[in-house]
Amino acid sequence: METVESNIACVVHGSQPYRSRQGSLYTPAISAETVGAQRLFFGIVTIPAGERTKAHVHEFHESAFYVLSGENIELWSGDELQHRELARAGDYLYIPANVPHVAVNRGTKNAVFVGARNEATAQESVVMRPELDRRVP
Repeated sequence: METVESNIACVVHGSQPYRSRQGSLYTPAISAETVGAQRLFFGIVTIPAGERTKAHVHEFHESAFYVLSGENIELWSGDELQHRELARAGDYLYIPANVPHVAVNRGTKNAVFVGARNEATAQESVVMRPELDRRVP
């Protein structure tokens, strides 16, 4: 990674997606890795049709997402993943710091999100919670 000077703006050209530890596809645009950001991650997150994330928390940061495409997307959260909400294109998602969650794409098309969080590194404070995975059908 080439660090960007802090006294100039820059254009970030598209990057290659990679599979995150929690199972979704990340395509970072603005991050510590791409431009040397210190407090911001901004990029695209994709959950392919029929797939889901693994149960996890982000210990130290909040996340916000706008759903670009997809329908029948389930967001499970809570200490025991007991709370379920449905999302579709045009909806916004908010995930507080240190909240266990799982996203499931029960639709037939990829669920694509534009996401931002107040932590610049790609896998910063991710803590996997495998004991919760079986709670989401």
